[in-house]
Amino acid sequence: MATRDQNLGQIIRGYGQRLYGFIRGRTASDADAEDVLQDVWYQLSRLAGLEDIENINAWLFRVARNKLTDRYRKQQPESLESLAYENEEGETEAIREILLADYNTPETEHLRELFWEELFAALEELPQAQRDVFTWNELEGQTLQQISDRTGVNIKTLISRKRYAVQHLRQRLADLYEELINY
Repeated sequence: MATRDQNLGQIIRGYGQRLYGFIRGRTASDADAEDVLQDVWYQLSRLAGLEDIENINAWLFRVARNKLTDRYRKQQPESLESLAYENEEGETEAIREILLADYNTPETEHLRELFWEELFAALEELPQAQRDVFTWNELEGQTLQQISDRTGVNIKTLISRKRYAVQHLRQRLADLYEELINY
């Protein structure tokens, strides 16, 4: 048992930094990277025949890639619903509620117009496939299944395209988002 623990310790010390760097380059945060790395170490520790692995380097990176893929597949598609802020009363309000609200003041109308102009300008920067899935799902209210049925594109591919679109839009509209929540 002591030899097995020593071998595990040597592997972790020898590959920890490189493996973490590999994982970190493919995750959104340090915490996510640490979670994936922990999963790799756990899978390694549960392995019965540690000495049977011919190339530990290849095995570790393959497991890390698989864990990253699993994590990516489990992610929920992003949407405008996730853009929210806490108002003065401590209640959470979605940006979407402000943009689609019925009340009209000169300020809200100006913000709405500005938002829609910026959104459509940012959408034009996207590849056509990403722009289409975002527009159909978020703005026209079609489900991903409906889009898939109509276009013949796999739902996972649509989720991926929408995710890239949302990431671009969040980055591109970050300043405007700050203006809206500070309004």
